[in-house]
Amino acid sequence: MTSRVALSGWGRTSPALTEVVEPAGLEVGAAIAGTPVVARGLGRGYGDCAVAGGGTTLSTRAMRSIAIRDGVLEAEAGASLEEVMKAAIPQGWFVPVTPGTRFVSVGGAIASDIHGKNHHRDGTFGAHVEELELVLASGERRVVSPQHDARLFWATVGGMGLTGVITRARVRMMPVETSLMATVSHRVRNIDDLMAAMVRADDEYRYSVAWVDTLATKKSLGRAVLSLGDHARASDLSAKQRQNPLHYEPAQRVSAPSFVPNGVLNPLTVRAFNEAWYRKAPGKPKHSIDTISAFFHPLDGVGDWNRIYGRDGFVQYQFVVPDSAASLIPKVLECFADERVPAFLTVLKRFGEQNAGMLSFPSRGWTLAVDIPAGVDDLDDTLDELDDDVVGAGGRIYLAKDSRMHPRHLAAMYPRLDEFRAVRREVDPSGVFGSNLSRRLGL
Repeated sequence: MTSRVALSGWGRTSPALTEVVEPAGLEVGAAIAGTPVVARGLGRGYGDCAVAGGGTTLSTRAMRSIAIRDGVLEAEAGASLEEVMKAAIPQGWFVPVTPGTRFVSVGGAIASDIHGKNHHRDGTFGAHVEELELVLASGERRVVSPQHDARLFWATVGGMGLTGVITRARVRMMPVETSLMATVSHRVRNIDDLMAAMVRADDEYRYSVAWVDTLATKKSLGRAVLSLGDHARASDLSAKQRQNPLHYEPAQRVSAPSFVPNGVLNPLTVRAFNEAWYRKAPGKPKHSIDTISAFFHPLDGVGDWNRIYGRDGFVQYQFVVPDSAASLIPKVLECFADERVPAFLTVLKRFGEQNAGMLSFPSRGWTLAVDIPAGVDDLDDTLDELDDDVVGAGGRIYLAKDSRMHPRHLAAMYPRLDEFRAVRREVDPSGVFGSNLSRRLGL
């Protein structure tokens, strides 16, 4: 199936005309025609990483087979994490890493080397991949792993689809006793208290994340709601819950309107939302048993929630800095507060050690992700200045979320860039694979 459409990332900025093809697994090689070509799963990359403007965007959604054997997932690249979890959880297995949405394909999870609330414990998704199959620019199918063709494997994990089309993968799963989460949540009065609490939680909890109020100022700068958790054991459940401890049935309750005018998210409305969300959280740590969907994927309960930003869309600004540069987190929050940036979704997480992915984003330290309406005045200038600070602190921007970074920063942010480019030249000497992201940044 082939069609020519205007595509954008999840942020709905800068749509581009592209030919979309949707081959079955064995047809991928024949679908690699013309340049540039990039694979696309469910389109949850926020920027322009899965769009080949003027070229071919290869949808993997026809490739969705799933099997789980002895705790190892064998899946085609187009299978979503939702589909994987529906198959795996009733058998007592959970995905080793999930981001804030279950609507991510297995291929996209590898190409973006996704991370979750447990990176400080379990690393990225790519760290759990045993092997993957690539279709190269020549049409050759090649199976690679950390033990076999490791350079190509680690160029592909986090490589943004630029080494070839991932068609299938084997992934080690995580054993669980139940489909529920044992969680603790409470509000925290400022960023200093929050960061201290998150450091203390590193050794105690597998999962940790904080929602942060970017409009709070002065002594309340960075006030937050901290959520910690782990997979509930059967002994944690009530008698009723123990009757079906592995039941998993995620639901989408409502959908965003098909049209939302620009300006609905402004400092006034977001301030009111942030105040209500902060006050709703318990003042002291509250222990609960929650569903996987409520803990990991709350926004998935709202279909097409990206529409609420209006026709201009939104930018997600996500960066990581080392522990030695932790002071940059409050500095960035102060910048957003001073500029009255209306961000109702701002998330702070902890990262552990970096893996061997040449373009993998996470490294030990702190990561902050901020969703910002694209129409905010002087947004580009503000973020460009913050990029300078991030680079100076030894940090980087997440390529899967980026839609506006300047290429001058790329080499400093990703010191293995030349090694990645060398692998690309070996497997794609004609430069068949490319995206709007790769052309914008010179990847």
